[in-house]
Amino acid sequence: MFISYLYLRSIRGSELSVRQIAFFASGITSALLVIVTPVGARAMDYFSLHMVQHITLMMITGPLLVLGTPNSFHPTSKIFRALTQPVFSWVAYALLMIGVHLPGPHAYIMENPWAHTYLEVPLYIALPYLFYFNLLDRNLVNRRVSPAISVLSLFLMMVPETLTGFFIYTAPGSLYQEMYTLNDQRRGGSLMWSGAMIIDTIWMSFAVYHWIKSEEKKSRDFDAEIAAENG
Repeated sequence: MFISYLYLRSIRGSELSVRQIAFFASGITSALLVIVTPVGARAMDYFSLHMVQHITLMMITGPLLVLGTPNSFHPTSKIFRALTQPVFSWVAYALLMIGVHLPGPHAYIMENPWAHTYLEVPLYIALPYLFYFNLLDRNLVNRRVSPAISVLSLFLMMVPETLTGFFIYTAPGSLYQEMYTLNDQRRGGSLMWSGAMIIDTIWMSFAVYHWIKSEEKKSRDFDAEIAAENG
């Protein structure tokens, strides 16, 4: 609700396409589907459901909210610019993803429901938004991160994502003090391992599309300059 309120405030006086509204609505819906449904209710009991919630919020909700953000939304706040700094946001995203699945932090979160509800879940939404904000930028000019670097950044993020899932899946025994069955732990690991590759490929295709459009614009601008000089 709070995110929707901020969104409605931000779009006042902004030109917003139907596609952007659809992206934002899809992002909110995806979050609700894994927070207020049985998936969210049992995410503390089953590792596989916890992983479904994690993957959805970090790899689907965050990017969809970015794609639904108005093109005119480019805050000049030093804090926002620092949080969306490409290297910082990449590292913060990777550390969150890896850190919450280390045995110690994971056990603490599972033993303290408040940490899951008021710390983990909000971070699952906020940090991915900050990470994807520059990478899925719809603007073809004056971008903070070039389309080529966006594709590279998304590709590199596949490494910690898939390796996290791989090591969880291949662990010979329980990583989390017998909190879950070994089969449940392996299901969660396989979801992270395979799901990350599939979802990342989708967002990479968006970045590649923006890259192609950017190059097309450069070509048109160059041709226009040549025509102006010859005219």
